[in-house]
Amino acid sequence: QVQLVESGGGLVQAGGSLRLSCAASGRTFSSYAMGWFRQAPGKEREFVGTISRSGSSTIYADSVKGRFTISRDNAKNTVYLQMNSLKPEDTAVYYCAADSGSYVSPTLIRGECDYWGQGTQVTVSS
Repeated sequence: QVQLVESGGGLVQAGGSLRLSCAASGRTFSSYAMGWFRQAPGKEREFVGTISRSGSSTIYADSVKGRFTISRDNAKNTVYLQMNSLKPEDTAVYYCAADSGSYVSPTLIRGECDYWGQGTQVTVSS
């Protein structure tokens, strides 16, 4: 069992930055690929990116590529989402997820993950 708790959301002006954190419980954090997803009001959940178990590899959605960076610290059981050059269209609830499959697994990218956090709100004002 893995419990995930996101933090770091808030209100930021367009062009600004935020760093989200996702703290995981348990001693098997490094056994999971981690993903970030987001859901804006009235829209379906959207894939943001994933990171491999070791943290050496990442993939991103085109909409955030070059602006967002995912990293992880397995010693701290934490995965991060650094968001730069934020745009109003980045406004959403952001969720982290853990999956026992590969970080490039289609099931992970589709959001069919083993564990989810409760989400943290990010609001970008124009």
